[in-house]
Amino acid sequence: MSVSSATPRQRVRSLLPTIYLGRHKTGPKNSLTDVPGVLVSTQSIHESATYPNAAPKSINTGVTTILPGKDWFRTACFAGIFSFNGSGEMTGSHWIQETGLLHSPIIITGSFGVGSAYNGIYEHGIREHRDEKGKVNWFLLPVVAETFDGFLHDVSKFAVTPQHIVKGIDEASSEPVKEGNTGGGTGMICHWFKGGTGSSSRIIAAEEGKTYTVGALVQANYGKMIDFKIAGAPIGRLIFQEQERKVKENPNDPELLGQSSLLFKIAEAKDKKDGSIIVILATDAPLHPTQLQRLAKRATVGLSRVGGWAANQSGDIFLAFSTANNLEVHSVPGAKKEADPWVPREFGIQMVDDMTINALFEASADAVEEAILNAVFMAESMDGNGNKIDALDLGKVQELMQKYL
Repeated sequence: MSVSSATPRQRVRSLLPTIYLGRHKTGPKNSLTDVPGVLVSTQSIHESATYPNAAPKSINTGVTTILPGKDWFRTACFAGIFSFNGSGEMTGSHWIQETGLLHSPIIITGSFGVGSAYNGIYEHGIREHRDEKGKVNWFLLPVVAETFDGFLHDVSKFAVTPQHIVKGIDEASSEPVKEGNTGGGTGMICHWFKGGTGSSSRIIAAEEGKTYTVGALVQANYGKMIDFKIAGAPIGRLIFQEQERKVKENPNDPELLGQSSLLFKIAEAKDKKDGSIIVILATDAPLHPTQLQRLAKRATVGLSRVGGWAANQSGDIFLAFSTANNLEVHSVPGAKKEADPWVPREFGIQMVDDMTINALFEASADAVEEAILNAVFMAESMDGNGNKIDALDLGKVQELMQKYL
């Protein structure tokens, strides 16, 4: 369980260059932002002095902001949602399921930050799109998802504010997603190791020389150590068994006893509330909402490869969207043509033939698997809220993986 300082934090492909994580190539950034037009920002919040009566190191939370496009307010895109297990929140999901349209930033944060995140999207919208009298008459249902960071973060301090959301929308960019203890993943735990934010992407060859990109971003906060796998190798079980063996062989070693006590404490906390994971998939392939719902379902395959199986109190909620068809939102200011709700009007869209969609499904599973691994590999040990979580020992991973590569 002790973490080797000799091996720096790095992504899974950097540590294990011969690892097999699917047959499709990654995008140039191997990140959600490889999908053209998709913008992301992450903010980590640690400043204990800012929050009255907060103990040192007790504030460890943050915000991840995903924009499906720069003009997200005036244009919607097709989207689909799949709930693998529903002990979690994703606001706006009912409207997405009703219409198949995403017309909002996607914010991911800690459970107690949902209200502020919801308000923050509205505050940004009001700042940018109120009329000359300061009023608004447009319709918007914010999309905010969460996982619980209460083990390493004092949730009672409500550290996430609407201003963080406004800033996140303003600063979202096409830079590679920052991983590990970043954004909404700042205080998260994955398979009893430090978890957090991770991302990955895949490039799919299509007809006539075209290519499509599938990108994944995860906020990973789920799972038991013994279930953790890397490319099928039972690394979590091997680390856990080694820890148990050392304690039995050295029953009076205070360091080992302390590590064993820490594992028990984490196990007890996670058994009470194990979860969760949020997965966001983006693609520039022209998929309609039903196809995107099917794409979102494939996140379960990537999750299961790493060792997730959706415990009863885990919130495993996945959203997929496509940037290929941009649809004007007629209920907001600046619409090119006002829609008459009583007069049906046609418009054309592109779509992928269902019979040719397999590679996109496969790429989604692969990208989610790698995104989770990147979240764990890049995360650093953290003391917070009176608790401690160690990062995965990458030196030990290299040692154990030799027989599997």
